[in-house]
Amino acid sequence: MKIWAVANQKGGVGKTTTAVNLAGHLVKQGLRVLLVDMDPHGSMSAYFGLDPDSQEKSVYQLFQGSGVQTGAPAHEILHDTGIEGLQLLPSSTALATLDRQLGTQEGKGLVMTHALSQLEQEFDYALLDCPPLLGILMVNALAACEHLLLPVQTEFLAIKGLERMMRTLKMIRRARSNTFEYTIVPTMFDRRTRAAFDSLKTLREQYGGDLWESVIPIDTKFREASKQGMPLSIMLPSSRGAKAYAALLSYLLSGRNHERLQQVNS
Repeated sequence: MKIWAVANQKGGVGKTTTAVNLAGHLVKQGLRVLLVDMDPHGSMSAYFGLDPDSQEKSVYQLFQGSGVQTGAPAHEILHDTGIEGLQLLPSSTALATLDRQLGTQEGKGLVMTHALSQLEQEFDYALLDCPPLLGILMVNALAACEHLLLPVQTEFLAIKGLERMMRTLKMIRRARSNTFEYTIVPTMFDRRTRAAFDSLKTLREQYGGDLWESVIPIDTKFREASKQGMPLSIMLPSSRGAKAYAALLSYLLSGRNHERLQQVNS
């Protein structure tokens, strides 16, 4: 099972949209995909009709065990999204209490790694949707993942937030015995505004070697798809947004991207 995390220390940059739509394209290829909602806000869970305020079986239960051992077997909290090949480990608002509850308990940074190992034979891909702050949940996601996607809205404040995330990334990668690949993904690109073009130029100048060369455009169809509880990549694959995520997935799966990232990490 390949594990991708989607993270940024700024909210509202398209993390959930990115994870859901990449998952949609993957299942269209006949692959089995697991979505993991690690954000206490539960946007991904709500996307598929679940209420994080009342969710009894969630990622929270995984952290109730001892050390890296999960409190509940991961397969017991799987939720069927209604889309063939796509399942979800949902969030609950109780996740917001984990940092206070667990403190510095040893082994808690590897709970998600252990949980996903229980499901390794059941899925081809796992996509982890992270909270927008550094804490035990993001540490778990970064410890488990093989590839990190960093969506960044093409506007000035989001780029400043990316700088903070990159500092976190350097810290986590130093702490891990093995490094992971990462790709910065420009999102919410509005070609009608000068600010979007200026922000994209800044991203290319500062992060060119780690930046996907294209963009995810603003598309109102994303909102419509979320109301239907379906990835836009499945509901309306001909839309601008769905085509953009298809191009991103093709890039992520290409040998060219893999070779480039290996060179960056060497």
